[in-house]
Amino acid sequence: MPTADAIARRPAVFPSLCGVTATEFEALFTDYQAARDRRRAASDTTRAGTPRIRKPGGGDTPSLDDRTRLMLALFWLRVYPTYEVLGFFFARHTTNARHTARAVLAVLRTLDDFPLDDPDPAARTRVGSTADVMATFPAVRRVIDGKEQRTQRPKGYSARKPYDSCKKEAHTLKSQVGVAPDGRIESRSDSYPGSVHDLTVRRLTAVLDRLPAGVGAMTDKGYVGVGKDHPDRPRVIPAKAARGRPLTDEQKAANRVIASHRIVVEHVMAQLNRFEVLAQTYRHRRSEHGSVVRAVAVLVNRRTAVTSLKA
Repeated sequence: MPTADAIARRPAVFPSLCGVTATEFEALFTDYQAARDRRRAASDTTRAGTPRIRKPGGGDTPSLDDRTRLMLALFWLRVYPTYEVLGFFFARHTTNARHTARAVLAVLRTLDDFPLDDPDPAARTRVGSTADVMATFPAVRRVIDGKEQRTQRPKGYSARKPYDSCKKEAHTLKSQVGVAPDGRIESRSDSYPGSVHDLTVRRLTAVLDRLPAGVGAMTDKGYVGVGKDHPDRPRVIPAKAARGRPLTDEQKAANRVIASHRIVVEHVMAQLNRFEVLAQTYRHRRSEHGSVVRAVAVLVNRRTAVTSLKA
C-alpha cells in the first residue's frame, strides 16, 4: 500500500501520482488538518445526516492516517482510477475508498473561496494590480471561458438529450471558469448539461453582475450576445464571421491579438486537465461534478500561488 512518506522519498514521482509536489503536499496537509477540524466542530450531523451523538472526532479511529487519506483523494483526482482500483492500491474496500475520497474532497473544497461565486450581488471584489499580459486591455480584469468534459452516456433518450453537445459531438458536462489576469481562478460555476449554451451558463451564473462597476471581462466567441445583457460593461470578444459576412483583415488581426491575451485562461484549463478526473470521461454522479471541479480549482490556485503560469 502506498503511503505519503514512502512516495515522498521519490519526489520526482509525487506530482505524477498526486498532482502536487512533495513540498506543496506538506503545506496543503497543514491547511487540510485545520480545515477538517473546523468542519468537524461545526457539524451537528453524521455522514448519514442523522443528529450527532458523539463529540466531533469521536468513534473508531480511521485505519488510514490523515496524510494517507489526503493522498488517496489526490491520487483519485490526479489519476482518476475506478473506486475498485483505488481501494486495491490503498488496501481498502471499494465502499471505504469511495467514502474516504468524498470526505477529503468535502474538506478540500473549503480551503479556498472564489470571490465571484459569492451569491450576494452587493459583494464587491477589490481590483488590484493586473498582470502585464492584460496591459493592452486595461478595463479587463476577468477572462471567462467554458470547460466541457465528456460524461458517460445516460440511459434513455429523454435523459440523454440534454447532455448531447453538438459542439463536441458527444455527451458532456459544461462548467464556466472565471480567471484573473494573474491566472487565479476567481469563479467556477456548477456543472450543466452539454446542450446548454455558453451564454446561457453565463446568465445563470451572473458572474458579470458581481464585478465592480467599470470592470470588464474577456471571453471567446461563444459569448457574442453578452452585450445585450450588459451594454455598459466593458468587454472584449473576438469578432465572429457570419454567412455572407466574412471577417475583414482588421478583424482577423484583432482576433489574433485577443487570442494572445486570452492565453492565460487556456493555461488554467491545462492545469485543471492535469487532474485526470477532469480530463477523462467522467464516470460518477453528474450531480457531484461541480464539487469535483471546485476541489481541483482549489489545488490549481494553490499551485499558481507558488508557481506562476506561463506569460
